[in-house]
Amino acid sequence: MTGTTVAQVRAELALMEDPRTREVNERHGDDHGVNLGRLRALAKRLGPSQDLACALWRTGDGAARLLAILTCRPKQFTREGLDTMLREARTPKVQDWFVNQVVKKSPHAEELRLAWFTDPDPLVASAGWALTTDRVVRKPDGLDLSGLLDVIEAEMKDAPDRLQWAMNHCLAEIGIRHAEHRARAIDIGERLEVLKDYPTPANCTSPFAPAWIAEMVRRQGAADDGG
Repeated sequence: MTGTTVAQVRAELALMEDPRTREVNERHGDDHGVNLGRLRALAKRLGPSQDLACALWRTGDGAARLLAILTCRPKQFTREGLDTMLREARTPKVQDWFVNQVVKKSPHAEELRLAWFTDPDPLVASAGWALTTDRVVRKPDGLDLSGLLDVIEAEMKDAPDRLQWAMNHCLAEIGIRHAEHRARAIDIGERLEVLKDYPTPANCTSPFAPAWIAEMVRRQGAADDGG
C-alpha cells in the first residue's frame, strides 16, 4: 500500500483495539488490545516497507511495534540499530517477535548473541539466551554446551523471571537435542526445581525441564518407531 502514513495505520489499529483482548494481554505484561490474527492480516495488506516499519516502531506503541516487526526488512538494520531496538522492546511479545522474526534473520545475529548473552540488563540477556537456544537447536557446532550448563546451574535459580524462562528453555533444548548432555540437564532441572510447580493444562507440556525433556524425547522415539 504505497503512500500509507503512520497516522493512517495507527487509526486502523485503534479501530482493532478490543478491551477484553487488552485485559488478557496486560496480564501477561503486554500493552495492546489488538487480535494478532487481524494484525497479521493488516501486515500482509500493507506489505514490506522499511520506512513505514521504522516510523511505526518510533511511536512506542505496542501494536504498532508488532506491526513494524511484521513489515520491516530485517537485513536492512545495522547492528547498532538492532541493539537499540532490543533495548527499547520491553514487553514480552514485542521482544519475542523482535528476536525471532527480525534479529534471527539479520547478518548480525551471532555478534549480537555474544554481546547480549552477558549483558547486565536481564531483559537484554534473555534475548542473548534465546539466540543461544536457537543455535543449540539448529547450529550447535562451536557451542560449549557443558559451559552453558555450568552457567545455568549456577545462575538460573535466582535469575529474574524472563531471563530464568530463557535459561530454562536452553536447558530443556540441550537435554532434548543432545543425548550426551541429557542426564546432566535433567539432574540440573531436578535439583533447581525451576518451574516445577508451574500450572500446566492437562494437554500441554510442562515447562519444568525434566518433564519437558522426557516428553519430547518420548515423542521423538514414538516418531522414530513410526508411532
